[in-house]
Amino acid sequence: MKPRVVPFGESALLVELGDEFQENIVGWARGIADYWETILRFGPAVPAYASALLRFDPLKTAPAEAEKVAEAMLARGQFMPTLGNKPQRLVEIPTTYDGPDLANTAERSHLSVEQLIALHAEREYTAYFLGFLPGTAYCGRLDPRIVAPRLERPRERVPAGSVAIADGQTTVYPLASPGGWRLIGRTDLAMFDPSADDPVRIRAGDHVRFVPL
Repeated sequence: MKPRVVPFGESALLVELGDEFQENIVGWARGIADYWETILRFGPAVPAYASALLRFDPLKTAPAEAEKVAEAMLARGQFMPTLGNKPQRLVEIPTTYDGPDLANTAERSHLSVEQLIALHAEREYTAYFLGFLPGTAYCGRLDPRIVAPRLERPRERVPAGSVAIADGQTTVYPLASPGGWRLIGRTDLAMFDPSADDPVRIRAGDHVRFVPL
């Protein structure tokens, strides 16, 4: 699809960049969101796999003006930088690899459990964006040798702190919730703490590494 800007209610715009997952598109969406929020300061922005939701205050910025600015950002193409108050950080997550899907996922991938753990832990992942629950960071990419489709039937309850993988990505469940990702481990590190000054452990654009215990 051709990238475009479309209205999203009375106080937001949706910048659509593509219709499939690509690493460069994810980075483009994050760059647009960061620039809108931290440099232009029009309002909060939320990046996703192939889009960015840009909010603005219609009492301060006319919708037509906001759309004009968004179109100009889109015209800059994929060279849109990630700027502002969101520097890249490395977040290390101490992980106990004993999840209920660990052995099955290793077998499905034609790996030993030890090989799967090594492949998961040796990579430094990028947090593409946050979604689903507060503090849930979608991180990728997994080593392609790890075969981990989503569960055919999601679990009714996944414990908070569960380290999970699915469809080439990895995450940590911040809260107990239903979930369909494959559970390979757990961490005691809180991903979301509403009482903290910075309640979210991982932010979009951060680098993430899982450290075996």
